[in-house]
Amino acid sequence: MISKWKLQFKNSLELADLSVQFNPILRGWKNYFTRFYGSAMAPVWQHMNYYLVHWMMRKYKQLKRSKTRASRKLRLLAEENPNSFAHWIAGYTSMVG
Repeated sequence: MISKWKLQFKNSLELADLSVQFNPILRGWKNYFTRFYGSAMAPVWQHMNYYLVHWMMRKYKQLKRSKTRASRKLRLLAEENPNSFAHWIAGYTSMVG
């Protein structure tokens, strides 16, 4: 479902705009699917972060060729603004693990 959002191509938007657009959906998924088995959503959260990293790589020239640097930058953004996305509040701030 996340892949249909074409998140990585919305590089004209800022992170706050993406949060406003997608956080209600993510929050709904979190509330519904994590009710009884919260860890089952971990691959979905990692997938969302994967698309956010690719969005950052397209948005910022200095991150264009380095997925590792983009991932680190995303983690720093998640630590600075943990309330931006529902899964960041739960601690899913990286692509893997």
